Amino acid sequence: MMGSGKTTLGLALAARTGWAYHDNDRLVIEATGRTARELLAEGHAELRDAETRALLAGLDIPPPAIIGAAAGVVLDDGARRVIATRGLGVWLRAAPEVLAARAIGGAHRPWLDDDPAGWMERAAAERAPLYRSVADREVDTGGAGPSELATEVVAWLRGTACARWLA
Repeated sequence: MMGSGKTTLGLALAARTGWAYHDNDRLVIEATGRTARELLAEGHAELRDAETRALLAGLDIPPPAIIGAAAGVVLDDGARRVIATRGLGVWLRAAPEVLAARAIGGAHRPWLDDDPAGWMERAAAERAPLYRSVADREVDTGGAGPSELATEVVAWLRGTACARWLA
């Protein structure tokens, strides 16, 4: 979910592992020349399609790489199948009120314009089972800092096929 710490933890993991971090928002802009807010103005379908295309582009980057996927890609059955079969999925989760507090004010987060806490509560409830279905690991980002979380994820990665890329 937005506000879960994808970018912060992704950058911390990149620093820890030496792997490149690729943020989905940046991949969307590179692919379309438009932000999420601009795409959403054309409709939800346009935005979701661009986010899925950005995810696929990210997953085509030669490993090892860290891809911060857009939160809404799990709403697409095809995107979930791709996430579940390519690489390892880490679900960064936190309580909806924590997510809303972190995410408010982002110009690229139009969903939070009117009722941030309510939107986050509804979206988190709808998406939790979808995230869980593709997650190889769940990480609660509500308390620990990025360095501690990066240590946790790297320790987990050492027991996976990704260990071959860790120094």
